[in-house]
Amino acid sequence: MTEGPIDAIRREVADLETRLAEPAQGPERDGLKRRIVAVFKDTEAAAADVAALRDRIKGLVDRYKQVAVEESGSGPRLADARPQVRADHLGASTFIEKGWSLIALGDHAGAEQALARALELAPGDLQALALLGWAQMLDLKFDDALAAFSRVLAAEPGNALARVNVGYICLKKRIFGEAIEHLSRAIRLDNDRKAVLYAHYYLGLVYLEREMYIDAQNFLEKAIVLGPNLIEAYYELGRARWFAGDREGAKAIWGRGANANRFAPWATRCRELLESVERGGEVSRSSSPA
Repeated sequence: MTEGPIDAIRREVADLETRLAEPAQGPERDGLKRRIVAVFKDTEAAAADVAALRDRIKGLVDRYKQVAVEESGSGPRLADARPQVRADHLGASTFIEKGWSLIALGDHAGAEQALARALELAPGDLQALALLGWAQMLDLKFDDALAAFSRVLAAEPGNALARVNVGYICLKKRIFGEAIEHLSRAIRLDNDRKAVLYAHYYLGLVYLEREMYIDAQNFLEKAIVLGPNLIEAYYELGRARWFAGDREGAKAIWGRGANANRFAPWATRCRELLESVERGGEVSRSSSPA
């Protein structure tokens, strides 16, 4: 196997340790000094390379979680929950960042363990609590997630993203009245653009589930205005138009969704549904995978 830079550094350090175990004088000692300085510089450069590589890997995690969330449709994009890492003597921030990364990679159980440890070290940390609720929500533990987000809102009523997630959970539990209340309040707060976007989208889903298609269209159309890249909104708006009797309008919006981002999972769903109805297929009244 080809020797890597770390192997070479390790071998050089081991040799220097052996040589320094014996007395050295004159030119030999100067040579050892030069070698020590050189290996120190090599180690510093390698450490910088590793740090840069670590940042690139974090970028890979960001891109992976974006695709994973788009495919699942479970809650607002996780990027908005990324923790602002801060130093603390208890080490809770390490577990908070670990929890976020594990959520991004789809290891929800592992994330729950990491975030539970963060809360042991820093009880009441709202960032850890919100991320714990997120992990539980993605793991379909809706009651546990609801309890976590409710604690966040008790301490911080203006946390619009937590309120949107409560609305989403109420939607999934088919508690439509409470879903409307929380999502409408997130819109009224108007202190988080992403929360406002998803509040409109989920309200569209609530009214779609209730077969109130005009209201559903209004909220989904506003969601698309606020977030043109939220491809799932095109998919659902097409369904709302279809069931309202506007089949040509439905086809048009699915076409827009299919072309908005051709490689996105929801764009593929728009394309497949459009192709299906063009062949005479029907549109399912059951909810989408969101």
